[in-house]
Amino acid sequence: MNQVFVLDTTKQPLNPVHPGYARLLLKQGKAAVYRRYPFTIRLSCRVEQPILSPLRIKVDPGSKTSGLALVNDASGDVVWAAELTHRGEQIKRDLDRRRAIRRKRRQRKTRYRKPRFTNRRKRRGTLPPSLESRVCNVLTWVCRLMKVCPVTNISQELVRFDTQALETPDIEGAQYQRGQLSGYEVREYVLLKWKHQCAYCDARDVPLELDHIDPRSRHGSNRVSNLTLACTPCNQRKSNQDVRQFLRDEPERLARILAQMKAPLRDAEAVNATRWMLNARLKTLGLPVECGSGGRTKCNRITRELPKTHWLDAVCVGRSTPESLIIKNIVPLQIRATGHGSRQMCRMDKYGFPRTGSKQHKRVQGFQTGDLVRAVVTSGTKQGTYVGKVAVRSRGTFNISTAHGVVTDIPHRFCVLVARSDGYSYQQGKEAAFPPFA
Repeated sequence: MNQVFVLDTTKQPLNPVHPGYARLLLKQGKAAVYRRYPFTIRLSCRVEQPILSPLRIKVDPGSKTSGLALVNDASGDVVWAAELTHRGEQIKRDLDRRRAIRRKRRQRKTRYRKPRFTNRRKRRGTLPPSLESRVCNVLTWVCRLMKVCPVTNISQELVRFDTQALETPDIEGAQYQRGQLSGYEVREYVLLKWKHQCAYCDARDVPLELDHIDPRSRHGSNRVSNLTLACTPCNQRKSNQDVRQFLRDEPERLARILAQMKAPLRDAEAVNATRWMLNARLKTLGLPVECGSGGRTKCNRITRELPKTHWLDAVCVGRSTPESLIIKNIVPLQIRATGHGSRQMCRMDKYGFPRTGSKQHKRVQGFQTGDLVRAVVTSGTKQGTYVGKVAVRSRGTFNISTAHGVVTDIPHRFCVLVARSDGYSYQQGKEAAFPPFA
């Protein structure tokens, strides 16, 4: 299981300890709970000249889930691990919805909404909000870990996804390590992708032309994934036909062409766009940053006979990975980015009219929406113990979202604060990793 972080009375980080020893310190009154997630205790005395074991933070960034791990390079002990789920897709959906609503307000003959200023320019290095959130999530947790344990190094995997490698798995070597169209003209790229042969008849050593798989006259795009090679006779026979109609008698060839078109690119593009920005921001923290490749991570994981998970990928990032890793019943903490709620002032009905009043108070009886609470109800029709996130109401009765559903109208006097809202939700992993040699 994950070890417990320890701070002295001046909030200086000490070596993490076993949960059993942490329970003993709490029971004897020598420490108090400082933070629930990650679980941290604070000693009631100051430790003079502590002997610290330096730890390394390892990060495996992903488009949907990133792996985090703390490893002791000297002993090979895995001290702590987590899997961080991002909310980039939700941010994208919310922005699309907001943009659509504003566009409708400009088109309708209703309340006037001023058009956006057209001469807009973003500063160099600016990421879209959905990608920026991924970088900020990882950076936030790296900073949190640096405050509660003696971290001296950071390792990050620079995931070398390439869109052309996803569209065409046959492209390898130097082509795989270049970004999409980096140093290549479109024609040269398509020639490599389709192996200098016609996609419709496999003809070689003949003049080849660029052809839109989905014709431009049928709303096809100029994107590289929509381009292929065709000899002159095939190009003229296809003309502006749909590729499904043109190859209706060759289902296998049609399936192969469509499979390359439908290759998912969004996740790879998200990682590509954020990896260097994350690397630059990690370097501003003042610690040495080791960069590893995806190939090395996979090699380290396979040679150590570890299963494929996000947090174990993080453990295996970089050259610094110890030859022998000690993973004793590590259960990763499942972290999900949830945001800090909505700025919407009131709820609307299906016609767009307000159906609730505006927000009155952010805090009610010391609680705010998003706080993790424990409610022990001893009277009434809802007796029981409930643990979950709270939604406050100005009348003093709250709603608690538990793992089994939402419990409504719980009086505040039964609620005890467990953790303040910090934009994340937490859940302990279901099972630990048991390597064959452990």
